[in-house]
Amino acid sequence: MELQYLLNGLTIENKLKNQIATTPVEGIADSSLEVKRNHVFIAIEGFQIDGHSYINDAIKKGACIIIGERNLTDLAVPYIKVSNSRKALGIIANNFYGNPSKQKLTIGITGTNGKTTTSYLLKHILEKNGQSCSLFGSIHNIINGEVSECVNTTPSSLVLQKLLSTSNDDIVIMEVSSHGLKQFRLEGIEFDYCLFTNLDQDHLDYHTSMEKYFQAKLLLFDKLKENGKAIVNVDDLWGRKLNSTLQNRGIKPFTMGQFKDCNLEIIDFNYKNSTIKFEKNNQSCYLYSPMFGIHNMYNTLMAYSVASLLNLKKDLICSSTYDFSGVEGRFEILKLDNGATIVIDYAHTADAYSQCLSTAKYCGAKRLIHVFGFRGNRDSGKRQAMLSVTAEMSDQYILTLDNLNTVPKNEMLRTMENINNTFGNKKGTIIGDRTIAIKRAMEQSVQGDWIIITGKGHEEYQQNYCYPTKTDKETVIFLNNQQKYNQTSSQCLT
Repeated sequence: MELQYLLNGLTIENKLKNQIATTPVEGIADSSLEVKRNHVFIAIEGFQIDGHSYINDAIKKGACIIIGERNLTDLAVPYIKVSNSRKALGIIANNFYGNPSKQKLTIGITGTNGKTTTSYLLKHILEKNGQSCSLFGSIHNIINGEVSECVNTTPSSLVLQKLLSTSNDDIVIMEVSSHGLKQFRLEGIEFDYCLFTNLDQDHLDYHTSMEKYFQAKLLLFDKLKENGKAIVNVDDLWGRKLNSTLQNRGIKPFTMGQFKDCNLEIIDFNYKNSTIKFEKNNQSCYLYSPMFGIHNMYNTLMAYSVASLLNLKKDLICSSTYDFSGVEGRFEILKLDNGATIVIDYAHTADAYSQCLSTAKYCGAKRLIHVFGFRGNRDSGKRQAMLSVTAEMSDQYILTLDNLNTVPKNEMLRTMENINNTFGNKKGTIIGDRTIAIKRAMEQSVQGDWIIITGKGHEEYQQNYCYPTKTDKETVIFLNNQQKYNQTSSQCLT
């Protein structure tokens, strides 16, 4: 590809020689380690590493063009100055891979909670009805039936555009994070449907306020295609604000909620049967939610809304939810031999805690034992609310370590002790080792108790603990088997 086509839509801040327009380009890289002959290297100032420091390394490896934000001269190859390298990377990657989102039916899902469950359930419904789906999410990327691991909810724009270009599936479903939107990782991508699930306090270490967090989420809806559709949960306060903001822009969203003027009006939630009664186009319908809890009923309705707008028949959509097997680490239920129930969930906000704990109660929990922690270097302002919710709703709670990130272990333990002394109560205990905390909860449980383990979900541990396990689920299974072994051994001895 010639450079001139790669630069289409890019605002350039320095003068270039005309002859470089026909420079052949064979690839793009934002890491000097990935540069090959005739690659364009985009230098990005990161949060820890500045790509401008690696320009000479990129040139030595064969970069033919350098793009960056600094005023640089006397480089061995042509240099293009831009105001924002991250945005430039998105534009260039989109051009290099042939604007793949324009050629596909794309669905973007944003919100604090519910993105993963909604995306997997929607994929399940569409595939049950003959549509092949790619999925880019926080657990896996699934493209052309192949599953691969992912690092971020929203990958870099270069990775994202490459993944989109390799997809041969009918539909692409994408979880969209606020970080990804603010950092231009979705630059150049257009969506047929943009979904908003909800907004709760999270990531304020990055966004600094709920209003700025909301504005970041709002960026997704700037990426709607000309005839694209926004789908908004207006039972959420921020969803109502989004609805009104979009209408002021001349965009009429498809709304779902418990209001008469909603396109999909929720009439009733039936906890016992896990069903939702709703009306759409003046017709009543009952929809089964395959995962427990009101929050998952909303996720199910989100998936239904998209499928219905894609003109799938109502009966076929409704029948498709019955054999959905759930999502790893999202209200994932395990049964212990002592008759207790374990729930493993990714919940990491006060509202998500409330949803998990109340759902367990509705499911018949005699006692609630909550095991949870706080992440180091992450929105410390939400910790009080998280602890207050669990102190009020749990019969017993164990505060333990989550990802430390760069925070020293002893410092995090002191923080946990201080916040528990201030906002906790006598029902709480602090156990630093996460695997021992889970063991303690299991040992103290009896038949009918529910142990809710939140924060990690499907994720692997970042630090080593007492037991040789990598995830909360592995820890539960390991300890349950160990208890069975101990019981068998003691019976043999007697």
